[in-house]
Formats: sequence, structure tokens, C-alpha cells
Amino acid sequence: ATAAPASDGVQLAALGAVVFGLLLLLRRVPWWPGDAVVWPLVVAAVGLALVWSRPGAASPSQPVGFDCLPPAVADALTVLVGTRRGAIARIVGGALLVLGGLVAFATSVGSVAALRAVLVGAIIVIAGVTLAFGPGIARFVSAFGDERRERIRAAERADMAAHLHDSVLQTLALVQRKADDPREVRRLARRQERELRSWLLDGDRAVPEAATLGATLEAIAAAVEDVYGVRVDVVRVRDCPSNAMLEPLVLAAREAMVNAARHSGEPVVSVYVEVEPQRATVFVRDRGVGFELASIPPDRRGVAESIIGRLARHGGRATVHSSLGEGTEVELAIAREPAA
Repeated sequence: ATAAPASDGVQLAALGAVVFGLLLLLRRVPWWPGDAVVWPLVVAAVGLALVWSRPGAASPSQPVGFDCLPPAVADALTVLVGTRRGAIARIVGGALLVLGGLVAFATSVGSVAALRAVLVGAIIVIAGVTLAFGPGIARFVSAFGDERRERIRAAERADMAAHLHDSVLQTLALVQRKADDPREVRRLARRQERELRSWLLDGDRAVPEAATLGATLEAIAAAVEDVYGVRVDVVRVRDCPSNAMLEPLVLAAREAMVNAARHSGEPVVSVYVEVEPQRATVFVRDRGVGFELASIPPDRRGVAESIIGRLARHGGRATVHSSLGEGTEVELAIAREPAA
């Protein structure tokens, strides 16, 4: 649940109504164990649900979505669903319901023999359901786990390929361009060795550490200037603290800066940072030669993986606007906080 628990409250009420209706329907079947057994257990189950529920924290002033109810009832539900006082009330009320349900069950059964019969019947039903559906459920859980592990491995391979493209392949391209300058080739090789060792030792810490997103991009822009001799201007419309959620955006922006410095043919690359309450956006622009996305060879995965694919894997979006002779603009956007 999030700070707007309206849908949770409505869904919980709907689920409760469905369960209550099913119980009323099951009262008509011959093997109904009796109201004195079922309803105390239902009360205890409701208490457990209240104790274990974890709705998000919301202030009492936030609308919870109970507009169809009387104001007094809506205010009470707002406090119950979304405040700390409501959390304490849920825990206490749930514990009382559990205790009351268990006490009512124990006193209503009346004898140890009746209780034993109920427990034996429940065990038989559970065993039958397990034997009938257990293998299928086990296969489903195993297949789901295998698919999830494969998805995680694919994402890790894609992130590693993107990092190798950003660092090693870019350095190799520079080495080919400066093959007639042994000193520059050695400098590039030493720099790449340091970067690769740092990445292997530090893991995901692949971007310079800085307090804000704009400062991080400025540090990257300075590094691109040193390597390619192209001026990279960073303009911050607004800024925000840097965090792990923004790292894919920073890495994609670095790749876009490197591409512009290498291929645009322009002496200046412009970077604009715009931060909104829910997301951060970076624009990388140049007025160079431009290109057509369809003309990129399939084995060149810089734009497809290091920019577009990287942001897509982390819930962001990358859009490339470019045409021959008109320059290039790369728009990168990602959420500042995890999705609800």
C-alpha cells in the first residue's frame, strides 16, 4: 500500500464481502461444521488480517477515497487506514478479535471429542487438497522461480554488456584512432585498467560520487571533456539529491555525451537537467551531423543497449531525435522514487 490507500480500503471491503457471501453459501451444505465453530474462527482470522496488514503512512488530511460515506464514518476510516494511531488501533483491535474468537471457539466446542473431530476433518481436507493439487502447485512455483532467475540473469548480462560498451569498447575505439601516438595509447590503456579494476572491486558504484544529480553529471561532463577535447555544458533547471534510482539515468547520459563528443563533429555539447517531483529528465543535444537510427549497424549496441535498453530495464524512457544535418537530441527520463 502507498500514501493513497483508497484502493486498498475498497478492495479489502470487497474481499470481505465476497468471503462473507461464500460463508453464507456454505452454511447450506450438509458438511457445514456449525456456526459455533466457523464464526469464532472467522472473527479470529479477521483479527489476524488486521494485525498483519501494513498500509502505507498517510496524513489525516489526505483524501482516502471514502467520499460516498457519511463524513463522520469517512473520517474514522481515514484515521484507521492511514495514520500511526490507526496502526496502533488495528493491532490492538486485531489482537482482541483473535483472542475473542479463540475464546468463543474453545467455549463453543464443548468437548475435547468435538474439537478432535473438527481438527481431524480439517486435516483430512488439507491432506486431500495437498495430494490433488500439490504437484501442480510445486511445478508452477518451480517454473516461476526459474523464469524469475533467468530474467534476473538476463538483466545482469545486459547491464554488464552496457558497462563494457561504455568503457572498454569506447577506449578501444580511441586507441585505434590514436594508434600512431604510443604515449597516448599507453595513457588510455592505464586509465581503462584503473576504471575496470574499480568497477570489478566496487560493483555497482559506476558513476562519480556527488551530492546531487547535477553535480554528478558535471563531473562526468568534465571527464568527457578531458578525453575528447569537446566542451560539454551542463545546465541545471532544478536539481535533486543523487541516489541509486538515478544511476541508470546518469550512465545513459554519459553514453549520450560520449556519442555526441565522438560523432557529432561539433565543438560544444549541451546537457540540460530538469527535475520534477516524480521524475528526473536529462537532455543531451548537439548541432552536429546527426544520424538515422535505422542506419546504425546491428552490432553497434551503444544507443540500443547503453541508452534505450538500460533505461527501459530500470523503468525509465529514452527517446532519440536525430536527422542528418540537423543534430541530435537524446531525452532521458526516469522516476526519482520506486514505483508504488
